[in-house]
Amino acid sequence: MHENPIAKLAGIFHPNSGATVGRFAMATPPAAVNGAPLRQHGDFESDDGQAYRLVAGIDEAGRGPLAGSVVAAAVILQPRLPIAGLTDSKKLSESRRSLLEAQIKQQARAWAIAEASHDEIDAINILQASLLAMKRTLLGLKLKPQQVLVDGNRLPALDGYSMRAIVKGDLSEPCISAASILAKNFRDRQMLELDRRYPEYQFARHKGYPTALHRELLAKHGACAVHRRSFKPVQDVLNG
Repeated sequence: MHENPIAKLAGIFHPNSGATVGRFAMATPPAAVNGAPLRQHGDFESDDGQAYRLVAGIDEAGRGPLAGSVVAAAVILQPRLPIAGLTDSKKLSESRRSLLEAQIKQQARAWAIAEASHDEIDAINILQASLLAMKRTLLGLKLKPQQVLVDGNRLPALDGYSMRAIVKGDLSEPCISAASILAKNFRDRQMLELDRRYPEYQFARHKGYPTALHRELLAKHGACAVHRRSFKPVQDVLNG
């Protein structure tokens, strides 16, 4: 296997744990699936001898909310272990996303999750923060992909990678769909934690999005520490 040399940053990654470290979570592919060991081939050869490339899909979650981080995930799927039911995470129920998340993390050749904080969003704007999270998650992969497919119409600035932007790619490319699921589930769990820290905003219900309920609670209580000051509804409350 060809490891991504940029990902070897001391103190950032725990590649075998899948645990969140700083802005990252990542994992390496399993040694076995359902008790059957995976043969260790080069990056271009599958078990049946057919050639394939390492293709990573990238998607983000959380561009629209008024609070919290924007999260991006990258996934390199195992070609000989297709995962049924992958699609845009927004089209899946919470229970279905959870089941698929577990399957993705078990069977993918590599996956990573990264984020850009609400402070970074305010400093560089939400578009650039989204691209920064994408860059971080790509660098977080243990394997360096030969091709990167990114949902949307913008690409992160990163030399040494072949990338292609695909509008609505989470509906057509399984690796992007998988990334969409990991990113959304990770961010939803973050919002559950923020709900415990700031119960008056009911983040568990609206996940930070500018719903009528969120706007009402924002007007009532003012902005908390994780609200994005650069977003107009938050600015309007702060400027009172």
